Amino acid sequence: MTTWLITGASRGIGREIAEQALTRGDRVAATLRRPEQLDDLADKYGDQLWRGRLDVTDSTQIEEVMAQAFADHERIDVVVSNAGLGVFGAAEDLTDEQVEGAIATNLTGSIQLARRAVPHLRAQGGGVFVQLSSMGGHITFPGFAIYHATKWGVEGYFEALAAEVAPFGIKTVLVEPGMVRTSFYDAAERVPLSGPYRGGPADAPRLRVEDMVASQSGVAHAMIEAALSDDPPLRLLLNSDAYEAVTSTVRGRLASLERQRDTAYAADAEYPVLSV
Repeated sequence: MTTWLITGASRGIGREIAEQALTRGDRVAATLRRPEQLDDLADKYGDQLWRGRLDVTDSTQIEEVMAQAFADHERIDVVVSNAGLGVFGAAEDLTDEQVEGAIATNLTGSIQLARRAVPHLRAQGGGVFVQLSSMGGHITFPGFAIYHATKWGVEGYFEALAAEVAPFGIKTVLVEPGMVRTSFYDAAERVPLSGPYRGGPADAPRLRVEDMVASQSGVAHAMIEAALSDDPPLRLLLNSDAYEAVTSTVRGRLASLERQRDTAYAADAEYPVLSV
């Protein structure tokens, strides 16, 4: 029996993972801002489900809830860092509060959760830390700048962290889904475009959930399979749209860099300082 700790378990992929894990007969420590949102699962699964109230923007609360979750379970095999939010709109149009809120939840919250989880995972001899990223950690779309900033930050932090914690038997997986049919997009805050941006690249049609490629059940299943595998990948790119968009973008980026080889090497040279 596997024991999971899942943040942001109230809806979307987080809740789907919790439900699939419980159905498998696993134990789930679910954290969310309003634990009563999982009353139906508590009624159905009883002691298989542990609930904790957690706002990932509160580092003190993260430390307390993580300590309690690990204390209440003999072992937590997989930590899934899933809590996140979306704020969509032209970068200039976002308020300071929207910028800071997105960073606090998506980036700083993920970092602080990992920092609090690692000592517990190390003490028990290892485990798996699964971090929700996005294909938006490799590519960008106009109107999503702050979301991309958080996901590109997540990618860099967890790639470095993975190497640091590997000697302790801790494996890290960055999950990079494409457009998934979840409530995430309906819950995302959309900032009206100011005049200069109307009709421009940021003025794209609103994403419709029904037009998205992947189901959250398929993504959750793939995440569970990867987390439980003998050799989880550092990056788990999911959905056909993500695969095509990311691989195409990375190939284009590499080609652009290769064209700059001579310029890059030329900058190694010493040049005399010209007097005026």
